[in-house]
Amino acid sequence: MTPDSPDFRVAVTDLERFIDRILHRAGADVASAQAVTRALVTASRMGTDSHGLRLLPHYIQALQGGRINGRPEMQFTQPLPATGYLDADDGLGHLAGYTAMGHAADMAEKVGLGAVAVGNSSHFGAAGCYALAAAERGLIGMAFCNSDPFVLLHEGRSPFHGTNPIAFAAPVNGQAPYLLDMATSSVPWNRVQQYGAIGRELPDQVAADAKGRVTRTPAEVSALLPLGGSDFGFKGAGLGGMVEILSSTLSGMLNGFRLLPMGGPDMATPRGVGHFFLAMNPDAFNENASFETCLREYLEDLRAQPANEGAEALAPGDREWRCLDMRDANGIPLDRANQAAYAALAEQFDVEPLTPVR
Repeated sequence: MTPDSPDFRVAVTDLERFIDRILHRAGADVASAQAVTRALVTASRMGTDSHGLRLLPHYIQALQGGRINGRPEMQFTQPLPATGYLDADDGLGHLAGYTAMGHAADMAEKVGLGAVAVGNSSHFGAAGCYALAAAERGLIGMAFCNSDPFVLLHEGRSPFHGTNPIAFAAPVNGQAPYLLDMATSSVPWNRVQQYGAIGRELPDQVAADAKGRVTRTPAEVSALLPLGGSDFGFKGAGLGGMVEILSSTLSGMLNGFRLLPMGGPDMATPRGVGHFFLAMNPDAFNENASFETCLREYLEDLRAQPANEGAEALAPGDREWRCLDMRDANGIPLDRANQAAYAALAEQFDVEPLTPVR
């Protein structure tokens, strides 16, 4: 395969090696580099390419510009047995996310619940990574984050909310976790950029141009539509507001409408993004066997439901776990835009480039 091959795939371990090395060369400390690598590779393994490896060049730019502190001294305080606050010291959001969820999980294991608000953070990639971290400890996890304005209010004319994701994960005994990871917009903003990079048309009812008209051309997109599109976007707009309150208001950060744009041009000023994480211990509500049995029965019933011809009923996470199995076996694909970006990073930081699997 040539470097610009559409079938350019790399092994998980090679991608981890490359991302970790590049981050170190760009000024990230060990913990930050490990957290970013874990989050980006997890997202790409599950097929969430818009929040996976594609984001590495952006984080490098923010580190070098000074917007993100590659060696933060994060401070955690715990006012009550089940609540905490993490000052992320303008570090990488991935380290803040895993750190905060770790504290929330510790509290949940002790007192049944743990909730942590995070301030002075930055973009943290895929919210599902942090909900999943709780599920991997046998807990129910939720993660929320605000961002700068990309999304119209229902019947609004200009962007107000960010994509403001919601993630929820629950452990399933003997199976991969139940995992919901969704933007409160119709699609994530990164999806627009990804489709634009590969020359692909957007689905209908997900984005609008500068005049508020629905468009399917990535280059024309000025804003995203809230979940529900032009007719039922009040649902997505309401959920986006809920995430905003949990993320920025609880943490004392600026609401998304006042945040600096993620894409710059200012890459020197910290943005002050807010997150919120919640962990719940099923044992604290009922006997764990009851939770495990009921969840398994629910998923069995769900997956057994009749579906349209050529389709099947899937639980949240089913597609992602299938993709993960395939990509672990066959490699993670890089489109032409990412191939070029990673080749440039390898040259810039004198790091051995990715090797395609054969």
